[in-house]
Amino acid sequence: MAKSMNRAAVSIAAVRTRRAYFDCRFGQLHVRTAFPTTGGFDEQVTLICLHGSTVSSRIFGRFLPLIAEHRSVYAPDLPGSGESDPPPTKREDPAGAVADLASDLRLRQIDVLGFESGAGVAVELALAKPDLVRRVVLVAGTPNERWPLLRQPALVVSIGENAKTDRERGKGWPPNARYVSDPEYTADLFAASPQTLAQQLADFLNEEPGA
Repeated sequence: MAKSMNRAAVSIAAVRTRRAYFDCRFGQLHVRTAFPTTGGFDEQVTLICLHGSTVSSRIFGRFLPLIAEHRSVYAPDLPGSGESDPPPTKREDPAGAVADLASDLRLRQIDVLGFESGAGVAVELALAKPDLVRRVVLVAGTPNERWPLLRQPALVVSIGENAKTDRERGKGWPPNARYVSDPEYTADLFAASPQTLAQQLADFLNEEPGA
């Protein structure tokens, strides 16, 4: 156990984290980033993490360095949240701002994680930019009529008391979705269970096509 914890500490120490601002159609996005120290030559697909409506990218603080050992990770404050500029109206689609971020970073392909209402943003981005978004992770989101339109491989993560209900209901899920839950997972899973979640997500994101 001690050796495992030491390896995790070394891994986190090797990951660089910072914050920055990027331009988007609504002004500026405040973005938390974490990226490996390998120089990017053998990096896996970049991951973008999208928070829910009641929080900001700060929720991913403990999670980012764990998932970033082999890939760059970006967690923006969505427009109007945290330290990002607000859109002119509440009807504006935040997925467009995330697409602007990917374009600014010159990313040809990304994976997207959405938490709670951020899952809806992830779905909209994947539908609007199917050539950009490779895989989708939907954590504690509420399925709607848009989810079944997804064609990318998706991982659906349910938490807390909703886990069993979500699995039994099974409606509104993407056709290529896999379902997971874990007794550790609660509403603060990115802080309480970051290592378990990071490993589970890495296994999914690193799978070979067709696996």
